[in-house]
Amino acid sequence: MNVIWRTLLTIWRARWMLRRNGPVAPDSVGRVRLHTLPTDLDLLGHMNNGRYASLFDLGRFDLMIRTGLWDLLKEKRWYAVVASETITFRKSLELWQAFTVESRLIGHDDKATYMMHRAVVDGEVYAQMVVRARFLRRGGGVIPLEELFEALHRPDNLPELEPWVREWAASAALPSTKAPAPSVWA
Repeated sequence: MNVIWRTLLTIWRARWMLRRNGPVAPDSVGRVRLHTLPTDLDLLGHMNNGRYASLFDLGRFDLMIRTGLWDLLKEKRWYAVVASETITFRKSLELWQAFTVESRLIGHDDKATYMMHRAVVDGEVYAQMVVRARFLRRGGGVIPLEELFEALHRPDNLPELEPWVREWAASAALPSTKAPAPSVWA
């Protein structure tokens, strides 16, 4: 956990906001304010491309806690795993630069939920990541999303997935864990 202190602070802040304001809707936009630290930089002096995913995790933790999903997952012994993700960069984040991680559930299909994360400076998107996540049982097996929404006591009011997200998910998919997936280079 290379961002342990920011993770703990994010979790503490999200729990405080949940107690103070109650749960937010699953389609809310979560926002976590951050600064680019020296430990986030690469040799070129800007935020390392791999660090974005770690910092976008903070947005995911924040939103999962504030929607009530975090506590539900703990209670039911369920957990979420990232199945695929892709990130696009527009501008570099520089040392000490303030930015906001914005996170939002953008929909689901029959097996996974999809979340969008953005690094935003003064209202401008610097980087954006799409994440496909699945919910699993500690004892094994996938959680049907209908069961997840029912357990949350929330309606499934997420928007329909945009076609490009469905196409991305299909083209990025690897074979099932039960199917062979040999490493053969053409």
